[in-house]
Amino acid sequence: MVLLNNEELTLLTSRARNGSFTVTFKRYDGRDKPTPREGKPPLPISEYRCLIRAQSKSKKLSTVVNQNEILKFMEAYGKVMKTSMDGLKKVKKPKTKSKVAHG
Repeated sequence: MVLLNNEELTLLTSRARNGSFTVTFKRYDGRDKPTPREGKPPLPISEYRCLIRAQSKSKKLSTVVNQNEILKFMEAYGKVMKTSMDGLKKVKKPKTKSKVAHG
């Protein structure tokens, strides 16, 4: 896994100015191997983590964030999203017949 930090996420969003990129968040319990169906029950999980994956065309980044660091990461992620969404175009919606007749 490549460690995803604020600078790399900023670079990923700047590369995707003319295209798109995706970010996914998933609950992660820290296990790398699947649990067996039979046998001993798995050990209880004391703390869940968040698995975050970012992808743009050919570049893929991922990281695991602990519960106590998730707020700090989300604040940094929010700042990056606000600065990178300046090129969005407003979609024009067609007026319906009922609005045209009444308005």
